[in-house]
Amino acid sequence: MVPSPIGGGCRPQRFRRPLVWALVAVGLAGLTLTGCKPGRQPQTSGTVDSGKPRVLTTFTVIADMARQVAGDRLQVESITKLGAEIHGYEPTPSDLQRASGARLILENGLNLERWAERFHAGLPGVPRVTLSTGITPLPIAEDAGRGQPNPHACMSPRLAEIYVENIRAAFTKLDPAGAATYRRNAEAYRRQLRQLDRELRQGLAALPAEQRVLATCEGAFSYLARDYGLQEAYLWPVNGESQVTPQRLARLIDLVRRRRVPAVFCESTVSDEAQREVAREAGSRFGGVFYVDSLSLPDGPAPSLLGLQRHNLRTLVQGLRGAGS
Repeated sequence: MVPSPIGGGCRPQRFRRPLVWALVAVGLAGLTLTGCKPGRQPQTSGTVDSGKPRVLTTFTVIADMARQVAGDRLQVESITKLGAEIHGYEPTPSDLQRASGARLILENGLNLERWAERFHAGLPGVPRVTLSTGITPLPIAEDAGRGQPNPHACMSPRLAEIYVENIRAAFTKLDPAGAATYRRNAEAYRRQLRQLDRELRQGLAALPAEQRVLATCEGAFSYLARDYGLQEAYLWPVNGESQVTPQRLARLIDLVRRRRVPAVFCESTVSDEAQREVAREAGSRFGGVFYVDSLSLPDGPAPSLLGLQRHNLRTLVQGLRGAGS
């Protein structure tokens, strides 16, 4: 067991990847041999079978979005747990067992879930929907991911509205009798996203133009930076490529020092050690932690996508105004 990234306690050590998929295959075979069928499957620890159609999402952020649209008609769960790093997640046999009883799986797409193709290959009877469909992706500009799509489109409230519409359409197809409920909930949620858009613009407008530099560990804010007039800088493009090279480190230190960026930041699912070194070497400060690939615990600073965005905005503005940690 190793310490959990949030909330204390412990989480299981991850298996090596080949062993994981071997165990997943065995788990599937076990389901077939024992005659289990899609439907109401035994729940994993921490979940309760409500008897409603079960929808799984690949990570907690889109689970929250899906719950806003589903209301009380569907049971929405995330495959990954709070605090998990999504890019290199290694599914367990229990993940696959739970997914075999789902009516639908929602994924981000844009190469965010690198494990998804193999995972879904073991679930031929469970449909999946990619929520980033309809979004023109921004390409990653450098390193191993050069030319591939940046996967973090839902970090922009404008683009999050496309996710919401795709969720509404998917739920309506799954449960036509609930179409009016899903339409009503989706529109209410879009209004909240538009309010968030106004809050972001007002909050960032208070910053001098030369200070609008978003220096983070992961390049997870490309869409947000484009839509809200920020310059993005980072140590690695995506967390799946999160090895810090001397070149990356030196490049970010130079930019932060040259632009006199008041604060730099990191994400909750990775170590902030390298970014703290950037702050020390560049004469800046470490401004705090952003949430991107996971929500926080319910009583934490980012229990929902809207809460996540507001926390990130407060952290950014306070850090760049000189009130960071």
